[in-house]
Amino acid sequence: MNERVLQIIDDESVFLFGARQTGKTTMLKDLYPEAVYYDLLQTDVLNRFRQRPALLRETHQNAPEGQLIIIDEIQYVPELLNEIHWLITNRHLRFILCGSSARKLKRQGVNTLGGRAVPQYLFPFVSCEITDFDIDRAVNNGMIPRHYLKDNPTSLLKAYVGVYLREEIQAESLVRNLAGFSRFLEIAAMTDGEMVNYLNITSDCGVSANTVKEYFQILVDTLVGYMVPAYVHKAKRKVVQAPRFYLFDVGITNYLLGHTRLQRGTVEYGHAFEHVVVQEVIAYLSYTDNPNRLSYWRTYTQVEVDMILGDAKVAIEIKSAEEVLPKHRKGLKAFSEEHPDCRLMIVSLDRFSRTVDKIEYLHVTDFFKKLWAHEIV
Repeated sequence: MNERVLQIIDDESVFLFGARQTGKTTMLKDLYPEAVYYDLLQTDVLNRFRQRPALLRETHQNAPEGQLIIIDEIQYVPELLNEIHWLITNRHLRFILCGSSARKLKRQGVNTLGGRAVPQYLFPFVSCEITDFDIDRAVNNGMIPRHYLKDNPTSLLKAYVGVYLREEIQAESLVRNLAGFSRFLEIAAMTDGEMVNYLNITSDCGVSANTVKEYFQILVDTLVGYMVPAYVHKAKRKVVQAPRFYLFDVGITNYLLGHTRLQRGTVEYGHAFEHVVVQEVIAYLSYTDNPNRLSYWRTYTQVEVDMILGDAKVAIEIKSAEEVLPKHRKGLKAFSEEHPDCRLMIVSLDRFSRTVDKIEYLHVTDFFKKLWAHEIV
C-alpha cells in the first residue's frame, strides 16, 4: 500500500470523511488490523443497525476501555451516533467513523457527538505518496488511487460516476430528477476551475437558480466538489467576487468532458494541469491544518492570479507551458502592485526552476516537493 500523508489522530475518536475510493478503507484496515470493523455497505449489517441501532451499544457496552471500533459509511445510519455517543462517554471506547458524505450528518437533529469526534479528510493521492510521480499521468488519469495506477482508467471512471449517481444521489433521494442532476454534473465539469455563474448554468440545465445552488451544495456535501473563494481584501481594482468551482479530482472532470489522452500544449491539458496543482494545494492545507486559506484573484479587466494563499502571503500563477515567458507574469505583477510584500511564483512545466525579477519560476515537481517540505506556506 502507498503510505498516505494523513495521520489519524490516535487518542481521539474521528470522523474520517473522503470521497468514494480515495482509500479510506484500505488505509484503516492496514493501520488497524485488530479493530472491530462494521461496513454499512454490507446489506445485512446495514439492515440490522437500521432496524435496531441499540444493537451497537448492547454488543460493546462491556468492551475494554479504549477499544477501537471502525464504522464505514456512517451516513447511512446516522441514528447510530446516539449509541456511539453513549459508548464514548460511558465506556470510553474510541471510534473511527468513515463517510463519503457529510450531508446527512449536517441535518438538524443528528447527533454530531458534541465535539467528541475530530473531523479529518482523506483526499485522492498527492504527489509525495507516489514513487516516481508522473505529472502527465496525473493530468490524464486523476489521482484517485485505482485510477492513477491504471494505464487506461476510462472504464473505472465511468463506473465511478455511475456508482456516485446511483448510491449517493438516487439511493439517498437527494434529488427528484436524476436525469436533470446528471446533466448538471456534466455542466459543472464544463465550468471546472471557472467562476460560478448560476444564471448561465440555470439556462443550460433548464432548472431554477435555487435548484442549481442546491445541486452545487450536494456536490460539496458529498465531497465531490469544492468552492474556491475570490480574494477581495484591500482591493484597489474592482475584483470579481464569485467563487470558482472544482470537482474533487481532475480524472472525474476529464471523463465528464470526454477528454482522453490530453497532450501538452493544448488548452485542455492546461486546464487539467491547473486543476492538479490546485487539488494538491487543497490537500496540503487540509493535511497540515494550515490556517492559510486558498483563494483566487481576478479583476473585471480579466487580470488574474490562479491561487492566493493566506492574506496575500503567496500568489501563484499556474501555466502548463514548457517555457515561461514575460506575458505569463502579467497577473502576478498586477497583484504585487497592491501587495508588494507578497511572495510571487509561477508553477509550470519549465524544467529550469529559477528566480526572475523577484518571481520564482518552479517546475511543478519542484513546487510539490517544496510544498510538502513546508517551504511554500
